[in-house]
Amino acid sequence: MGWSAHQKTGLTHHRPAASFKGYTLFAPMQGDSAYLLDIDGRVVHCWRLPGSRLFNPQLLPSGNLIVLGNDARTPVPERRPFGQPPQPFAERILLMGGNGGHLWEVDWEGCVVWEYANQAIHHDFVRLGNGTTIVAEWVEIPADLARVVRGGARRPRERFPPLISDDLVEIDASGKEVARIHLWEQLDPARDPICPLEPRWEWTHLNSLALTQDGGLLFSCRNNSRVGILERPSGKLRWKFGAPDVFHQHHATPLPNGNVQIFDNGMHRFGTPFSRVVEVNPADSSVVWEYTGESPEQFFSGHISGADRLPNGNVLVCEGTSGRLFEVTRRGETVWEWISPFMNLMWTSPFMNLNEGSPRPWIFRAYRYGPDFPGLAGRALDPAACANLNRLYGLSRT
Repeated sequence: MGWSAHQKTGLTHHRPAASFKGYTLFAPMQGDSAYLLDIDGRVVHCWRLPGSRLFNPQLLPSGNLIVLGNDARTPVPERRPFGQPPQPFAERILLMGGNGGHLWEVDWEGCVVWEYANQAIHHDFVRLGNGTTIVAEWVEIPADLARVVRGGARRPRERFPPLISDDLVEIDASGKEVARIHLWEQLDPARDPICPLEPRWEWTHLNSLALTQDGGLLFSCRNNSRVGILERPSGKLRWKFGAPDVFHQHHATPLPNGNVQIFDNGMHRFGTPFSRVVEVNPADSSVVWEYTGESPEQFFSGHISGADRLPNGNVLVCEGTSGRLFEVTRRGETVWEWISPFMNLMWTSPFMNLNEGSPRPWIFRAYRYGPDFPGLAGRALDPAACANLNRLYGLSRT
């Protein structure tokens, strides 16, 4: 969506009788902090990791925060001019959106209690009940497979790098690999092509991971607009959904009724692009519920973003590129809205240099936790403890 540079930020709308009361977690992209907001839009807790760039935080039942990001000290290579040989894999992945490199677990006070470093991890992760963690890892696929993958933008005389896809890797508490699934083995190079408007750097570009109720792995891939469920540990694909029903979607999540919720970004959608949140029944791939803007163009985020189904049936929507978080009912009524005042220098494209960025309010994803969430038990959640921060960003109630 377009928005005024002079719009009001912080809490802009709230219908207390219809909203789900809880605490909203997010991390402004390219910043070093994650924030927890109360229902009045005030910061009640902050985790800060100096020297990091955070973007995907999640709260564990223990009260620890697990967050994906990267080391701000890692130099980002410049994009090579068109026509020259592309960078090697280790440099190329630093130019891709969603690059992580570090997964940190920190306690309530912000002290790191666990860390996994791997420059090829990106976008999302799943912490399992046994303490292991599943991460997405970029890998170059075999050349004979890459040659038959269809799609992708082609310019005359362009020299393509080896094509990249994703492995899903399970690691134990020591960082040792205990299982690996090749996502690219389960997709069809002809029927799951790269979008014709995307560069031929990546086939899949996985952007979300989640565990279904029966232990399957639910994934979302942006570049070929595909959502699917893999069996574990075999990696066999049991369900697939995607374009032309969704376009460049993010944040596929399983729902208690067995359905799947998806943030359908709508980038490169036929006609005018717009975003929506959809609920899909995997039994027949039918869309059983959707939310769009009051006019479709009113709600749009071309990339990043997500949607979190709340216990009362409402949905917390993260319209990532505008920094807008809002809660809607099943009838599509907006009952809570908060607009981020946090602006960080964003690198707006993987094909531009880091110093060409400009301040943006981007948020990759947001979650809301109820007051009875175990990780919040006994915690002091008082906005007065963050009074200076709330005052600085205009979040204090007047």
